[in-house]
Amino acid sequence: MLHTKAWCNARQVMILIALMLSWEVGSESIQYAMLEETESGTFVANLTKDLGLRVGELAARGARVVFKGNRQYLQFDPQTQDLVLNEKLDREELCGSAEPCMLPFQVLLNNPLQFYQAALRVIDINDHAPEFPAREVLLKISEITAPGKILPLKMAQDLDTGSHSIQSYTVSDNRHFHVLTRNRSDGKKFPELVLDKALDHEEQAQLRLTLTALDGGSPPRSGTTEIQILVLDINDNTPEFSQELYEVQVPENNPVGTLLITVSASDLDTGTFGEVSYALFQDDDINEPFVIDTKTGEIRLRSTLDFEAFQSYHVGVEAIDGGGLTGKCSLVVQVLDVNDNAPEVILSSLNSPIPENLPDITVAVFSFSDADSENNQEVTCSIDDNLPFLLRPSTENFYTLETDGALDRESRAEYNITITVNDLGTPRLTTQHTITVQVSDVNDNAPAFTQTSYTLFVQENNSPALHIGTISATDSDSGSNAHITYSLLPTRDPQLALSSLISINADNGQLFALRALDYEALQTFEFRVGATDQGSPALSSQALVRVLVLDANDNAPFVLYPLQNASAPCTELLPRAAEPGYLVTKVVAVDRDSGQNAWLSFQLLKATEPGLFTVWAHNGEVRTSRQLSERDAPKHRLLLLVKDNGDPPRSATVTLQVLVVDGFSQPYLPLPEVAPDSVQDDDVLTLYLVIALASVSSLFLLSVLLFVGMRLCRRARASSLGGCSVPEGPFPGHLVDVSGAGTLSQSYQYEVCLREDSGTGEFKFLKAMNPQFPPLDSERKTEESPNLRNSFLFI
Repeated sequence: MLHTKAWCNARQVMILIALMLSWEVGSESIQYAMLEETESGTFVANLTKDLGLRVGELAARGARVVFKGNRQYLQFDPQTQDLVLNEKLDREELCGSAEPCMLPFQVLLNNPLQFYQAALRVIDINDHAPEFPAREVLLKISEITAPGKILPLKMAQDLDTGSHSIQSYTVSDNRHFHVLTRNRSDGKKFPELVLDKALDHEEQAQLRLTLTALDGGSPPRSGTTEIQILVLDINDNTPEFSQELYEVQVPENNPVGTLLITVSASDLDTGTFGEVSYALFQDDDINEPFVIDTKTGEIRLRSTLDFEAFQSYHVGVEAIDGGGLTGKCSLVVQVLDVNDNAPEVILSSLNSPIPENLPDITVAVFSFSDADSENNQEVTCSIDDNLPFLLRPSTENFYTLETDGALDRESRAEYNITITVNDLGTPRLTTQHTITVQVSDVNDNAPAFTQTSYTLFVQENNSPALHIGTISATDSDSGSNAHITYSLLPTRDPQLALSSLISINADNGQLFALRALDYEALQTFEFRVGATDQGSPALSSQALVRVLVLDANDNAPFVLYPLQNASAPCTELLPRAAEPGYLVTKVVAVDRDSGQNAWLSFQLLKATEPGLFTVWAHNGEVRTSRQLSERDAPKHRLLLLVKDNGDPPRSATVTLQVLVVDGFSQPYLPLPEVAPDSVQDDDVLTLYLVIALASVSSLFLLSVLLFVGMRLCRRARASSLGGCSVPEGPFPGHLVDVSGAGTLSQSYQYEVCLREDSGTGEFKFLKAMNPQFPPLDSERKTEESPNLRNSFLFI
């Protein structure tokens, strides 16, 4: 027994070596062979050598072995690079009667993705002995049966295939019978018992024979059954079927009880010997799904059919008469496939997440299977048209899912891809398999400011470190690619010390004023800020920030005329004959602030004679409100208030001395205080007054002549200067230079012209003379306040 087993194992190894040496070098796929029932862990092949790869490359690229149906028959050992058997294989369980028994599989490599198609052939060994469906067979044979009569017998079953299947039948030694081995249409062998010598019921009413089935193994295996033969007396006609072979095609989805066919047999005998009953004797399987009506011969389904399990059945039908004689016919039932199996999607590999900026990435590898046949087994697959993915066939029954160009995570970060598989059967069956693919972020979006430019307003005299505004930028990337850092960019203006004015919070974009701002020194300035993400490489963008300093009422009005000089007070002359509304003088004041903070108003606070004078609130003109009388004092002192329109308002006071004279020939002298007891000095004083009056008159006349000459000269040059002439070089002594003072941004010259009958302090008109200045800088011109700062020149 041990010697036989050792000889069998040696023969199996020789067959395996012969099969491996017989592989075709130019075949499209690698084939391996392995004997069934080989122990798990057995070496199959060295993949590194067979695939022509470098040592260690399979392990580095994550090699995997994928079988259809996700059952792992082979295992890849990354240490030895060998392909070993993962489990003991049973060819009969895997392939049934199909030959050859091929198990296709795929060697899948990652990084980069690569496939190798291969197959494992399971070689049959003689591990099953023939087996008859019954241990004993009863045959009834009439004694008048002539020699040469052939009696069909049920064949034995052998799960092995090829040369290991049943090859012959033998019968035990006897004088009356021998056995013939016949080939069936499907290649299987069945026995027929042949009568060699006539039987004699009186001589021997019963015989027992042993029928043996032998397979082609080495050594061969066998199975036996006992044949009991009853010799019947005088029934010389056997039932005969109308057909020797019945064929029927049955869809696999027919319900239980469906009538398949009706067989019919007749017997020429009469009486009991002519009564026929029907029975099935089934060669292949005792539990075949058919049943026959013993009286009518109707054959119906006893259980449901399954095309995927059996495609055809060969059934023997017997007709037995009352005398025990039998007739036989064959029934071949072809099972028709019905599309009752939906396709199955088998996912081999899934690559997720995938980067958004790379095109043509293999996302998944999968295959399909359908247990049906022909058109019912053919499948088509598809995905939604609105997805940026493509399905491509890879190898037989394998497909890859690839990206159709680069993806954009900011548009869509996740895709639910439904793979729809339809077979071509009728009706068509559909299977859907959904996979989720996530898109990983790449730094392909620069930060974007919410505004292209920002305008911020700051009240002057602000406190240091005041938060004046916030800039904001967004980044449609994610993670560190969307983390934004803010910074101040170098300014193009070398005179603008930006680092001493503004600081920025790098994390949230908040802007702070580092020191107090002065509107009178700096009305506006602008700079650029940058927003940079933390991607690799980092991306950035810029925005313009304009800061406008708002004026605060922090400057009181400044009086330009009359000058408030305590050592030389200004005295205005008022003719006693002046009419009501006579212009005594004009108070001129400026305010360094702007807007309503520089709107000035004038008010008379105190006067020696309150009802005699009035001040115009908007232009500062001091006029008489009534006719002077003899009772009015010759000398008046006025206190005026100049107030701006700020909140709170700021003000300044002006003191005016007004001397009432009878005419401009009267000398401009202050009136002395006359004591009641100084009567003797009146004559001397009168003399002085006459002399002074004559001198003043002479000077006045000379001044009038000079004034008329200058006016004639200036009129001749009016076309070139556009007004009163302006002396070049140093200003004359009667002009006051107040350049750069006040709220106007340019310097102006004013000329005061007097009427002949007015006092020395009365204005006839006030006309600005605007010299030609170079144009302002184009960037600052649009930012200047409409309230210009002017300088005044007065006579």
